[in-house]
Amino acid sequence: MGRKRVMVAMSGGVDSSVALAKLKDEGYECIGVSMQLWDYSRKDDARGGTSGSCCSLDDIHDARAVADRLDVPFYVVNVEEAFSKEVVDYFVAGYLSGQTPNPCVKCNQVLKFEVLLKKALGLEADFLATGHYARIIKDNGVHKLLKGVDPEKDQSYFLFTMTSEQLSRVLFPVGDMTKAEVREYARARGLRTSDKRESQEICFVEEPSYADFLSSRVSARAGEIVDASGRVLGSHAGLFNYTIGQRKGLNLSGGPFYVLDIDTAGNRLVVGPIDGLYSGSLIAREINWISESAGRAFSEGGLEGISVKIRYRHTGVISTIRPFDNGMARVDFTEPQKAVTPGQAVVFYMNDEVLGGGWIERAIK
Repeated sequence: MGRKRVMVAMSGGVDSSVALAKLKDEGYECIGVSMQLWDYSRKDDARGGTSGSCCSLDDIHDARAVADRLDVPFYVVNVEEAFSKEVVDYFVAGYLSGQTPNPCVKCNQVLKFEVLLKKALGLEADFLATGHYARIIKDNGVHKLLKGVDPEKDQSYFLFTMTSEQLSRVLFPVGDMTKAEVREYARARGLRTSDKRESQEICFVEEPSYADFLSSRVSARAGEIVDASGRVLGSHAGLFNYTIGQRKGLNLSGGPFYVLDIDTAGNRLVVGPIDGLYSGSLIAREINWISESAGRAFSEGGLEGISVKIRYRHTGVISTIRPFDNGMARVDFTEPQKAVTPGQAVVFYMNDEVLGGGWIERAIK
């Protein structure tokens, strides 16, 4: 048989650059691909980003330069329509509904592991590869998703929507490396991205903050800030300016106050002391089980002793997960957790393995 063909998704950063270099060095036939997320010719559009955020025009230039350096064919795939609908519109709608959306998960789910994977298979590639810090193993014929070996860079949280079938056609070449090792590999191969800084921003938000981005697209509606008893304490300038657990920017006397709830029906921001931020349980929707065995156990009554992360940098808490109404799940923590935020992902782990996850619908105080 001939060499295995791999389409490598290139963001223009050092991680995807090394993913390409490693696969090329291992003898794979590689194709480099970057996604065009917006119309770069529209300089008046906030999404025409050239400031160095993820997948900007500069990043595509860097990706092309790396592919040229490695003598790999490189292409740009236009996914503007899918990105606008599935990621940007989702982001705006989430904040307008009082939630705090996670566009990185949606981008991975729809653009990388649906749109790009489909294109890769259409080009008769055997695999799609990305620069994610996560690992895939095959255990008794079943593909499993594991955390990356670098605990500071592990990105498995953002991949909970994947399926075992997708995992069988995906490679994560840097998942077994630390960030320092990735940069050293890039230097050894003479890649221009070796010391490139990482982008921490939401790629399509060029304004000073996400609230400014939202303000440019929707009209803010002022309303009341109240405590848990309904007593009016002040006013807000639009609910999308706030998220659960926020303390700064409330402009209230007394306190300290924290955002406890976002009441979109009443257009009210509910605040209170820090104790009100703690919840013993949550309800999650759109549950996806990567692990079929975990999914069966869940449907048969639930799982106990599962580590649950309620945000990317959360350390995890041991929990019980049981079926709830309408296909949702109830997650009961062994100890109360702070700032359980609707719209964020809740991801289920057994040791290093990602069993699955879902989206936080609401906290149970």
